Amino acid sequence: MIEVITNINGIINNFVWGIPMLILLVGTGILMTVLTKVFQISHFGYWMKHTLGSIFTDKHITKHTDKDDKSISQFQSLCTALAATIGTGNIVGVSSALLFGGPGSIFWMWIVAFFGMMTNYSENVLGIYYRKKNDKDEWSGGAMYYLRDGLGSKHGMKQAGAILAVLFSVFCLFASFGIGNMSQINSIAGNMKAAFGIPNLVSGILLMILAGLVVLGGIKRIASVTEKLVPFMAIFYIIGAVILCAVNGDQIIPALASIFKGAFAMKAVGGGVVGSGVKMALTWGMKRGVFSNEAGLGSSVMVHSSSNVREPVRQGMWGIFEVFADTIVVCSLTALTVLTSGLVDLDTGVVISDAEGSALVGEAFAKVFGAAGPAFIAIAILLFAFSTVLGWSHYGSKAFEYLFGSGAIIVYRIIFIVFILGGATMSLDLAWDLSDTFNGLMAIPNLIGVLALSPVVCRITKNYVDRRIRGLNVEPMLSALPDIQKIQATGLDDSD
Repeated sequence: MIEVITNINGIINNFVWGIPMLILLVGTGILMTVLTKVFQISHFGYWMKHTLGSIFTDKHITKHTDKDDKSISQFQSLCTALAATIGTGNIVGVSSALLFGGPGSIFWMWIVAFFGMMTNYSENVLGIYYRKKNDKDEWSGGAMYYLRDGLGSKHGMKQAGAILAVLFSVFCLFASFGIGNMSQINSIAGNMKAAFGIPNLVSGILLMILAGLVVLGGIKRIASVTEKLVPFMAIFYIIGAVILCAVNGDQIIPALASIFKGAFAMKAVGGGVVGSGVKMALTWGMKRGVFSNEAGLGSSVMVHSSSNVREPVRQGMWGIFEVFADTIVVCSLTALTVLTSGLVDLDTGVVISDAEGSALVGEAFAKVFGAAGPAFIAIAILLFAFSTVLGWSHYGSKAFEYLFGSGAIIVYRIIFIVFILGGATMSLDLAWDLSDTFNGLMAIPNLIGVLALSPVVCRITKNYVDRRIRGLNVEPMLSALPDIQKIQATGLDDSD
């Protein structure tokens, strides 16, 4: 049965992740970059000040919402989104890209991230603009809503928008069990067994109990946990990686050179022919880049839409920072730790270690930290992957809510928790392949929505820039729904 599933999934995966799909993903990011006048560069200082900078200067950003308020703070929404994106893709995914695509794959991960910043920005702008309150007074937003209410509002597109919204929700639902559950739990269990000798079943049971205590509490409990877990785990990993890179500092320039050479096949990746080298580097870099930062999937929009923010562009800027932190910072550090460790022949791009996945990164850390290296990576995988499970449980619950109503969410959460046990004993290859497939399937309807609504994103962005940066007196664009627009615009100030 597993063999049949693997074969079918392989066919779908090859179709979904073909060159046309990669062009669609990166092309959408390029288009939004052009249409917003390279916002991620032209307003770099502004969005950095109002994201990372505001965490330390604006208490409104980190202040918790009242008990009766079902929304979460902007910082909590970022942490929950980062919890879902900073996962095994930052360690296992990067090492897999190096193994199969060579050092050049890292360059294409950067390219995906650069343009993906504006894809993620656009998704979040649309998510806030088209979100609405459910019958529990919680914000509900995401690709399914801007497909149905945004794309569907265009002449002759009502049915198409509704169908694409349902398809996105179905794909997201399945993806939550793949990228958001089984592949993450599988990585945790494998690393716990390798580093500490803990049986997979034991890891699965413990993780199922821990996840249940958080997931069953809904978005506010998930956000409360992730806002504490994400900063700790990110700093914990970054410090370790920086120490390793500093120790191997003389290899940083050669490592960077190998990335650029591999990307353009100045020397063939893995010793293969030039054309094959470029194709492998590009394909693996883009696939692992998208898996890591999720720009284009429409996933993190669902938690960003739960924020208490009023300005769509303000939340869009958090989306830019999310991709920046995930790929430009964390994934790059992972790549440099491996490339500077001596485990990769920087002249040919060939990995000269038998280790794969997180074990390759663990071996790189062992070069500096000794026996503590693999244990360090095992703990990092535990924190990264478990936080991803928490974030994706919310994404899946929102997809389930769209399909079956808010009253049925408890059913999804119970099923999600039970699947954790299965993930601990599943084949790693199958778990990753399924994740890639449903990632790609999610992206298709979402990107159609972003492309169709790109003029809306541009108008909202221009409106914000005119009001907030240029100081012009124009009416704000905060919501597509008149009632919410009226409420949101009341008392709007610089902290919103």
